Amino acid sequence: MVLSKALDELRALLAASPVPEDPIHAENTLKWLLELEPRAPLPLQIAALAHDIDRAVPPKTRREDFPDYDAFKRAHAKRGAAIVREILERHGVEREVIEEACRLVERHEFGGDPASDLLKEADSISYFDTNLPLYYEREGWEETLRRAVWGLRRLSERGRGLVRQIRYPREELNHLLDEAFARLYNAPHVPK
Repeated sequence: MVLSKALDELRALLAASPVPEDPIHAENTLKWLLELEPRAPLPLQIAALAHDIDRAVPPKTRREDFPDYDAFKRAHAKRGAAIVREILERHGVEREVIEEACRLVERHEFGGDPASDLLKEADSISYFDTNLPLYYEREGWEETLRRAVWGLRRLSERGRGLVRQIRYPREELNHLLDEAFARLYNAPHVPK
């Protein structure tokens, strides 16, 4: 019951996010996590759901406030972990679960150990599975291509293979993904 109320609050915050894909991405990241590791422990599942909560709670961390994209992503993850901690503590979730879930949220962008690497992988695959089309609508070709190459670099070869299988209804997005793979491997992209 305690955990259920905490998860309900996390989902409600995500549903109210000004970033339209946030609630879908949260659930999709959890789905990918469980596909990659069906026995993922509870703190990892919580982190998968809540990893981007920073974007849903004003004032969100803003990219333009940081010297580079990695610094922005670190600040985003750190603030997200603080928000998750506050919610889980308020609902009386077990201390060990809180500590591990928050540690994972804080590390979800860069990994560094098996659990956070798995979360990073699920998050990255989900970006391509759910976020990329909406990101493209907001940001355009060049920024989405830059973000896609950054996302592919985060993935293991297994994750890249899973992303390679994603196809979009809009052909220009398939071309963008193909271009991102070409740039990742420093190969010239030949348009189809």
